[in-house]
Amino acid sequence: MTVSGENAPIPPRYPVRAGQRIEVLMPEPQETVPRAEEFDYPILFEDESILVIAKPAGVVVHPAAGNPDGTIVNALLGRYPDFAERFQNVNGRPGIVHRLDKDTSGCLVVAKTPEALFKLGTAFSEHRTQKTYIALVSGAPRQPTGEIVNQIGRHPVNRQKMAVVERNGKLAVTRYRTVKTGLLEGTKISLLEVDIRTGRTHQIRVHLASLGVPVLGDKLYGGSRALAADASRQMLHARRITLPHPVTGGSMTFEAPVPEDMAELIARTEWDVGPQ
Repeated sequence: MTVSGENAPIPPRYPVRAGQRIEVLMPEPQETVPRAEEFDYPILFEDESILVIAKPAGVVVHPAAGNPDGTIVNALLGRYPDFAERFQNVNGRPGIVHRLDKDTSGCLVVAKTPEALFKLGTAFSEHRTQKTYIALVSGAPRQPTGEIVNQIGRHPVNRQKMAVVERNGKLAVTRYRTVKTGLLEGTKISLLEVDIRTGRTHQIRVHLASLGVPVLGDKLYGGSRALAADASRQMLHARRITLPHPVTGGSMTFEAPVPEDMAELIARTEWDVGPQ
């Protein structure tokens, strides 16, 4: 938006004067349906209702600002030519039940029908699912096991971050268990197993950082200060998910193998005998 005669963007709270003309430049309309791309992801399970894949690190789940393609949704449209037509009013996220951060790997469940999408969404909102992650973290928690219960909301200064807040946040519940602690090239690290009872944005990363044990390689929440050359991304992996099948109602559990970069760090660490 510019003012005639000044040819510069209007700053916030600009006082308009008599005789000025305001010009608004409208962006070109964008496609509402993402572009179909090749599907090349490991499949853990598939039937007529659901697809479960092992999402690699570095892949975004659905298109958004700055990521119009190269996402899981783009690949789903390539695998199933009528996929977008099956779902209505999903804002470019057909079949997406839950998300994983771009640099988090692991189990991702996709609904293949609107009925499955509704039932799985209900199961997630009613906490009838269980998600278990493994994380490599810097240092070791003071308590080997614990439950973190507080509110998570947008960081008051850095809007790209989430934070533990006193108000205007959403309830977040995380349980963790220290599997073992050791040294990786002289740096103390721990392998944690983490269960989340809620699904807030960046929940595990925020909660572990609040304990003083940020996820290795997490540039946003402080985990990049240790082993920067070894942890090229956040070492967080959605290892296992349990949920009711949207048609049969039977409980199903899926597990994704630990990715190579994370397994390599685990293998190089000199582990002490940790809590079991």
